[in-house]
Formats: sequence, structure tokens, C-alpha cells
Amino acid sequence: MNFNRMIRTAYRPFLFAHMERKGVGASFRFTQTTRHLMELTGEQLKLTEIHLKRYLPQSQQAYGCLVLRNRVTSDPVRVLVDRWPEFNVIVCKPKYEQKGDLFKTTVVFAKDEAVLEETLRKSSVIDWTQYLCVDINLRHAEIFKAVAREKGVFSSSLTVSHMTIPDVSNLPSIDSSGISLSSLDESHVDLVNQMWRYGRNEQTVRMIRNMVANFPSCCVLDAEGKPVSWILTFASCAMGVLHTLPEHRRKGYAKVVISTLAKRLHAQGYPVYSFREEENEVIYRLLKSMGLSEVPSHREACIVFNEF
Repeated sequence: MNFNRMIRTAYRPFLFAHMERKGVGASFRFTQTTRHLMELTGEQLKLTEIHLKRYLPQSQQAYGCLVLRNRVTSDPVRVLVDRWPEFNVIVCKPKYEQKGDLFKTTVVFAKDEAVLEETLRKSSVIDWTQYLCVDINLRHAEIFKAVAREKGVFSSSLTVSHMTIPDVSNLPSIDSSGISLSSLDESHVDLVNQMWRYGRNEQTVRMIRNMVANFPSCCVLDAEGKPVSWILTFASCAMGVLHTLPEHRRKGYAKVVISTLAKRLHAQGYPVYSFREEENEVIYRLLKSMGLSEVPSHREACIVFNEF
């Protein structure tokens, strides 16, 4: 059954309440405006996950958000669209319950630049008065920046590329004999936060705690049971926050945790990918040696608005 037929079957009463009949042919047009975004729930979220898969790799982060949102109980994330079912803009936005929640990333995917611009200008989905971190396709970044400039809002951005491995069976064989592997837990949150280059403050603790508590992770433990190398999963399902303590480097631990987490994600039906900052050649060479490859046609921008 194709996506449109699934929509009509599952949401026939909803659709008929929000569509206009046009002509004898009984075609329908949805009349939801882009000024007021609609929040998706229940079955809508599952159908949207299927729909986003069509647009990979451009929709990778939004798709990853929906994959986790539909399977894992974690800190709440609202999924908003300009219209339903054939949306042009989708926003995966964490709920802000405490100041530290502002550090969590809002993921935006757009199929139509004009609708994206109208959404930014006319809806309240973005609070331009607060600190905000947004991940979006690089070719749409200038729209965000232009609207921000008009509002007198400071912004800075970082370009990242996605690296994926379609078939985890292509991961190189990694010898982990004699290595104690585990998942991270609550007792490790402060250590991970202190070692993360974008952490080291109390504002990022809530995001790290959410990742450790709810999403897959992997770490190498020393003889005393303390993590010495680790990798986490972001709310967009991307592997990241990779770190090995300096005194334990050059032992192959990074490859072990990457391989272990990638296989674990795949086994649970999650997409397997990571992203790296464009200038980070060390991570690029490491991920490439593990069998991950870049998608040359796709780049993401991580844009930060306002000071924290």
C-alpha cells in the first residue's frame, strides 16, 4: 500500500473534515495554512516516518528523529508540519522545560524553500528571543540567517557532512577480545559532559543525560569499571560525542565502540550514520576506515542563534 493510500485509510474522517472538494472528479486540497503549524501525534508520526524515508539522505536527521520518537520514551519532542498529510516543512522541536533544554537541537527539513521562508516569517515555531540551535540542509541555511538578520538576531553556523554505511556487514572486523564493553549510565553523565568539546557546563548536562538514559551508547571500561572511551546516539539517531581519554588512545578503542554501536543500532532497526565537521580530517579518516562514506551531494548546517 502506498503512502497516500495509507493516509486516506487511516485518517479518512480527519482528512474529509479539513479538505475542500474541487469539481466532479472529487479531488481534494488541504487548506491548513503555513502560519499555524500542526503538531503530529500517534499514527501520524508513524506515517510521517515512512514518508521521510523517501527523501533520504536530505531528510536523514528528521527521519532519525522520527525513528527514535516512535520507538523510545525520552525527553519530549514536538513534531510540527505546515500541513497534513503532504507537508512541505517539518520541525522536530524539543520541549523547553528548563534552561538547559535550549541546548537541544531543533531539526528542520523542508521540501519547499518558499514555504520554509513563509513559515519562519509568519509562524511562532521559532522563538527568536532565545538561544536556539537548528540543524537544516545547508542550501536552506541562508533563509534562516536572512530572517534572523531582519530581526536583529545574532547567528553563527557550522557545516557538517553525513557519513553513512548502508550495510553494516561491511564494517571491518575489529578484535575486541580482552576489552570490557558496556553502555553508559547515569553515573557517567558528568564525565561525558566534561570531555565533550561543546559541553563542560551545566547547560549541556540535560541533553547528555537524555542521550545516555534513553538512546543506545557504547563504552570501554577500565579495570576499575570506569569509561575510558565512548560514543553516544543523538536524538536524530546520529552516532556522536565520540571520545577516548588521552592516556588510553592508540589502543583501537574508538574503532571498537563505533563498530559495536553501529551493529547495535542496525540490529534495532535504526539508521546507521554519523556526521563530522567539514574541517575535522581526523574523524573523517577514522570513519572512512570503518567503512562509512560521505554523501557528496548533501551537507547540513548547524546554526546557533543568540548567546546562551
